[in-house]
Amino acid sequence: MTAQPLEPAPPMSRRRAFVWRAVTILAVLLLVVVLALMWWWDTEPDALPVVDRAQAHAERHGHRIVPGTVTTATLIEVATVLLEKRGGYLSNDIAPPGLFMDNIPAWEYGVVVQLRDLALALRNDFARSQSQSVEDADLRQAHDLFSQSHSRWLLPSSESRYREGIERVEAYLTRLGDDDDRNAQFYARADNLAGYFDLVGKRLGSLSQRLSASVGQERVNTDLAGDPSAQQAKPAEQERLVKTPWLEIDDVFYEARGTTWALLHFLRAVEHDFEPVLRDKNALVSLRQVIRELEESQAGLGSPVVLNGSPYGFFANHSLVMANYVSRANAALIDLRKLLERG
Repeated sequence: MTAQPLEPAPPMSRRRAFVWRAVTILAVLLLVVVLALMWWWDTEPDALPVVDRAQAHAERHGHRIVPGTVTTATLIEVATVLLEKRGGYLSNDIAPPGLFMDNIPAWEYGVVVQLRDLALALRNDFARSQSQSVEDADLRQAHDLFSQSHSRWLLPSSESRYREGIERVEAYLTRLGDDDDRNAQFYARADNLAGYFDLVGKRLGSLSQRLSASVGQERVNTDLAGDPSAQQAKPAEQERLVKTPWLEIDDVFYEARGTTWALLHFLRAVEHDFEPVLRDKNALVSLRQVIRELEESQAGLGSPVVLNGSPYGFFANHSLVMANYVSRANAALIDLRKLLERG
């Protein structure tokens, strides 16, 4: 019995096979591109030389360097890096690869919170002589713009709002460096700086608690401690277990990284603009200690993932290490604020 020769595949079958192979190859290439971009974008920016950047900014825009120039220019520089770093702004991405990333968006949120706090301090304290003085219109608008949602993708998007905020701060900085003493002001006073440090301290204290909760802690309720007549709206347990959900541990860690990165730049700028005040209060060394702790918090992560080992376990716990730097910076900041509040 002779074998019958195989009939060639119909043209439609060959066309379908070609299309299927082409789609498979394109899907693999797209996956490779997405993974490569995720790896390329998943990088935290380097630290900036704040004084050099402020001087270059002043030369570029043709205005003088006066008290407040470095602090204000640093806010602009940090906000610009937030928007123009590798990969751009990712927190509101609705398409790959930004959609699949969470570490850098968490880092961005930490930076955004610090931008809002410094913009608020500029609006309420640094640019006003007394509580009854009129607030600067550009700084008011800038604070409102930076306070917009950090994850909005519909127009106007978060990026467009933040760019408008940068423009408002630029307008204030230009007026600050001109020759009209009634145009804009910056008051480098101890009470103004103490108020800003109080706000920053609350942020660091909260972050330290959230980082420490990566392994779970039994905490005693100290909400009303120190005031026998204090009351609270609702009763609370005397002891409670506080633990960060497992899927949020890396988000809290990178939020802390973004917070400390931005705050490191702002305190370096404060060191320059408030140096006479800090020297008069014998507080310059204390500020430098805070800056040192923040610098240590920016050391490279020697692991591809955020490890969450037990406190005395075989594996590291990166959240507890970060909590150590944050809490030490906060403790030094509390001491620094007390120095500034003394007469």
